[in-house]
Amino acid sequence: MKIVVKKSQAAEPYTFSFLDTSGMSLVRSENYAVKKSCLNGVESVRKNSQIDGRYALAESKNGKFFFNLKASNGQVVATSALFESADLRSDAMALLKRHATTMPIEEVEG
Repeated sequence: MKIVVKKSQAAEPYTFSFLDTSGMSLVRSENYAVKKSCLNGVESVRKNSQIDGRYALAESKNGKFFFNLKASNGQVVATSALFESADLRSDAMALLKRHATTMPIEEVEG
């Protein structure tokens, strides 16, 4: 399990993803203009993932399940992948809550 901070060639080049052991994204961020803001987003996920009330459960138009993780001000700090069932979504939330605070950060370009 790890956090990948990625820099691309986009106008706002920094993003992060919290990945499980298979490399599947548990949550991903919006794009950030500067690395410091991206790393602040990582810390926000680490903090807010520990609070059950910060998970907003949702279902996509195609019937798949996901969640948004929100900060104390209600702003979405990360969005999950789409899951085939509510149970798989719950499993991903539990995994994030259990490991987010100790996941190492890996920086990549691409």
